[in-house]
This record gives sequence, C-alpha cells and structure tokens, in this order.
Amino acid sequence: MTANGWFQVFVFFALILVCAKPLGLYMARVFEREQTWVDVIFRPLERLVYRLTGIDETHEMTWSEYAVVMLLFSLVSMLATYAVERLQQWLPLNPQHLTSVTPDLALNTAASFTTNTNWQSYVPETTMSYLTQMLTLAYHNFFSAAVGMALAVALIRGISRRESKTLGNFWVDATRASLWVLLPGCLIYALLLVSQGVVQNFRPYDQAKLVQAQTTTATGSDGKTTTQTVTTQSIAQGPVASQEAIKMLGTNGGGFFNTNSAHPFENPTPLSNLMQMFSIFLIPAGLTVTLGRMTRAPKHGWAVFAAMSALFFVGVFVAYYAEAQTNPLLHSVDQHVSTMQAGGNMEGKEVRFGIANSALFATVTTDASCGAVNAMHDSFMPLGGLVPMVNIMLGEVIFGGVGAGLYGMLIFVVLAVFIAGLMVGRTPEYLGKKIESYDVKMAMLYVLIFPLSILGFSAVTLMMPQLGLSSLANTGPHGLSEILYAYTSATGNNGSAFAGLSANTHWYNLSLAAAMLIGRFLMIVPMLAIAGSLAKKKLVPPSPGTFPVHTPLFTVLLVGVVLIVGALTFFPAISLGPILEHLMMHAGKSF
Repeated sequence: MTANGWFQVFVFFALILVCAKPLGLYMARVFEREQTWVDVIFRPLERLVYRLTGIDETHEMTWSEYAVVMLLFSLVSMLATYAVERLQQWLPLNPQHLTSVTPDLALNTAASFTTNTNWQSYVPETTMSYLTQMLTLAYHNFFSAAVGMALAVALIRGISRRESKTLGNFWVDATRASLWVLLPGCLIYALLLVSQGVVQNFRPYDQAKLVQAQTTTATGSDGKTTTQTVTTQSIAQGPVASQEAIKMLGTNGGGFFNTNSAHPFENPTPLSNLMQMFSIFLIPAGLTVTLGRMTRAPKHGWAVFAAMSALFFVGVFVAYYAEAQTNPLLHSVDQHVSTMQAGGNMEGKEVRFGIANSALFATVTTDASCGAVNAMHDSFMPLGGLVPMVNIMLGEVIFGGVGAGLYGMLIFVVLAVFIAGLMVGRTPEYLGKKIESYDVKMAMLYVLIFPLSILGFSAVTLMMPQLGLSSLANTGPHGLSEILYAYTSATGNNGSAFAGLSANTHWYNLSLAAAMLIGRFLMIVPMLAIAGSLAKKKLVPPSPGTFPVHTPLFTVLLVGVVLIVGALTFFPAISLGPILEHLMMHAGKSF
C-alpha cells in the first residue's frame, strides 16, 4: 500500500461526502413533490406521460397494491425483453447480423436486467445487437434503478407517515426517479464519458490487420484439432457512452463489452475510472440524506451514512492490503514496488489503474450492487476476492444498489432497534413508531430469504457434478468460491463474477435466473409489508428508555448487527472457500 493509493481513496470518498447532501435534499424535494428548479422542463413531460398512459397521479396505493403493480410492471417488461432477444436476428440495428439469443440465455438475461443484476453469461459484443442493447437492456438499466428508488421512498414514507394506509403511487415515484434524477444525470454523464474517449456510434465493427499473424489451435466436438492462421482482428464498437452512463449511475453494471470497465472503450482514462466509481455511490449515498429529510430526522440519515461508510473503509483496507502483498507461490519473481513495476498482485488488473484503483473499484462495485468491474475478481488474492464476496453477502447494504441498498439497510435498522429494546427491557421504538412482532417477523423473513437462496443453490450445484462442477476452471476451495460467488452475486442482484466459472449452460442460466428473481422480488414483498405496517402506526412521544437512532452508539450497533448476521450465516461457507485457499496458498498449494 502507498500514500498515493490512499490519497486516491480519500479523494473519491471526499467527493461522495460533498455531493451526498445536495443530491439527497434535491431527491427529497422531488419525491415529496415540492418545487425544484427543473420543474419547468420535466413537469410538462411528466403530465404528458400520465396523459398517454392513463395514470391518475393523485391516487395513493396501499403497500399491497404498490407491490402488485411493481411486480406486474416488472413481469411485463421482462417478457418484452425476452421477446426482443429471441427475435433479434430479424430486427434492425444489427450490423453484425447476430443471431437470436438461445431460450435459456434469453431468460437469464431478461431476469438479470429486470432485477438490476446485469449478470452476463455471454459475450455482449458477439451476442447482443445494438437494438437489443438500447431498446431492452438500457431500458431496464433505467427502470430497474427507478423501481429501486421508488421502493426506498415508499419505505421512507411508511416510516414518516402516521395513521396512513397508503405509501404513495408507484407510477409517480418511478416516473419522477427517471425524469428528475436518472435521465438528466445520464445526459451530462454520457457527454463527460465521450470527452474521455468512450465510444458512441452505430458503425459496424472495424477489421484491423494484425502486424504479425497469429496461429491458433482448437479442438472440436469430434476430438479433432484444427490449426488456423489469424491475420485480422474485429474491433467492436457501438453506442457505448450512453449505455455506460446509466450502467454506472443506476448501479446496473452490465458491460457493453465482455471485459466491462476494464475495456478501454468503456473506461479509457484514470479520470473516467474516478467518474465511474463516483457515479456508483452517488445516488445511494444521497438517499441517506433523503431519508433524514423526509423523516424529519437528518441526524438519523447521517448515522446510517456513517455505518455504511465504516463498512466501506474496512472493505477497502482489506482488499487493498491483500492485493498489495506478494504472491507466496511466485518465489522466483520480484514482486516488490520499484520504478519499473507496481508490485503486489497485478494479475487480472489494468496497468493504467493499478492495485489501489482496482481494489477500490472492486469494493465500490460490490458495496453498491453494481457489478461493473475494472479488474478480474477471480484473479485477486484469496483475501482480496473475499472482500467483494462478503460485501454482497452482507445484503448489499453498504450504500447498496440505487434504492435497494437503503431499504436493505433500513431492515437492519429495524432489527438493531429491536435488539436495543430487548437489552433495556422496553418495547422498541423507531422514530416514534413502536416495532412490534409483525415488523420483526417480516424483517427476519427478508433476512432469511437471502442466505436460503445463496446456500441452497450452491449446495444443489455442488451435489450435481455433471451440471455444476463441469463448468469450473479451478478445483478445490477456489472452485467452491467461484460457485458460491455466482449465486451470491445473483441473489444479491450484483452481477459481478469470478470469471473462472463458465455459466452459459442450461443449469446455470436457469438456476441463476431463479436466484436473481428471488433476491429481488421475494425480498421486496416483506419490506413493503413493513412499510405498510409502520405507516399505520401512531407516533409515541420519546421517553427515557427510547433508544436514540442518531448517535455514534446507534451506528456501532447497526454495524454490529450487519456483521453478526452476515458472519453467522456465511462464515462456514467462506471458511471452506477463500479463507482455506489463503491458508493453503501460504502452505505452497495452488488451484
């Protein structure tokens, strides 16, 4: 680790800290339907949308109605995405004449982008046409993020309202999230990315002649080996900047290219790399301020922000430290920092970003359920790869996805307040609302669905060697980590992967699609049930036994609850994966 590396980490976080408050206050005004300086532009567009779609913007929904409408909207859009993928070869904007996507992969991709996961079991530049990328995948990048923001706001309303049966209007919340926040942000952001060299065009792929011909060999299904001389290379391109902007700002993560943000057409410069990390955290951090403003408890919003920040810095430190260490298996290689090399573990990393920015990016993208990568997590040292995995296993609540991170953390807030109430022998209270048995049951249902999906699918996969293990590039604990990470990423709606797993098979496409849908929608329902329950409650005046939720003690308790729940649930699994691999690597064993 170097002083320069830590300087870059703190510059990144300082930018987030400075921008969180103004953005959070702006979003609070947007969702409380107060006047903003951009109303003159977006209010007429909003009215036009409602007029064309027949939406009554004054209608308020109960939590169950809110949930049903959200589920139906997601289902219809997922089916439409599946249809476009299956019909791709007959649709326009396909200059490479790519064939239609296979049924199982199309279902996996439709589920992936609908749930804000953006898991990609395919090579985007050789699988998806420009039309498919823009019409369906980019559409979901906007609206899956908008849905997450709408759900977070619905929960905040449940906390702030008193004796109310409604949580707002899903259509209005999703429309406002898109028009007032995501769309203008992406317009500006895409232009900034273009200024850094990110590609934006509709040209067919260029064919470049190689300076030196390459000879390749391949073994066919019949066992015969063929040799081929390659003299040209296809240079993929397309409308990348516009996709990249919402990919990062909406914490989606699906790359236009297979190597994602490690590709120079997606992430060409250190400045573009900083902008991408900044945009991943920007809205999730701002939503903590929105929480404080809408609940009239700004200090509580900052306490939640502080808990997220503490967990973030722990992850950055461990990842950076692990990747800055030398590989104990490479005895004959000089891996120390010098004027000629960066030192540490540079496998799978871009030289233009180095270890500090690779470790920071990996931490940020898995804290925020984004899944974009500028380095290959599969090539990290065991403890370095442990950090992205644990970040997701904690529930994607360290800032988390757009909206999803906040409502996930608020579930842990409910549990933390409940535990505090048990310790003092009083009925727990949260911002003037009593936390009762129904609320705790729904919170525990939310918490238990997550590990049930991850550990259940991982166990079934490990028990079926022909379906699950045949796709592994590694054996031993690293192979276990690849499978565990895949289902963790899918259920956590993250989308990043340990690339040693070849997941484009019938089993992985279908099981990962199921994990993504479970991790998104089955967890949303109990969360909205809590919101509906809290909205109906009366406010009770604070008493000497009320646990304050704006103090450093609350922040410590909240961090402790998040860590204890994650550690107790997943420690046995990760001890057999990255932790065992770390110990065996230092004993001279590789996989």
